[in-house]
Order: sequence, then structure tokens, then C-alpha cells
Amino acid sequence: MDLENDQEQQLRWLETLRTEHRDLDVAINHLMSSRHHDNMRIQRLKRRKLKLKDAIHKLESELIPDLDA
Repeated sequence: MDLENDQEQQLRWLETLRTEHRDLDVAINHLMSSRHHDNMRIQRLKRRKLKLKDAIHKLESELIPDLDA
């Protein structure tokens, strides 16, 4: 039962990370299209987005069962 709860919690966390990743993408695109964009802020957001992508991939790989057959 704890395993089920843990997996559900991981799935919720995964969805939270994906949402933040999409939100950062929108924010970055908006900043880049504005007339006076802040390059430092864009770079910080891109680094955060990359860290989220790595965390998403790590969590996804933890949720995939091992197929040792």
C-alpha cells in the first residue's frame, strides 16, 4: 500500500514538474519576443528549465519498471 501511495505521489510531482517546465517555456518565449528583453533573466530561466527537464527524465525512469527477463 505504501508503494502505491509513493507512486501516486511521484506521478503528482511529475505532473507539477511538467507544468512548471511548460510555464517556463511560455515565459521564455514571451521575454524573447519583447522589445527590451533581459538576457540574464532569460538565461536563468533556461537553466531552470533544463534542470526541470533532467528531473522529469529521472523521475520518469524511476517510474518505469525494470524489465529483467
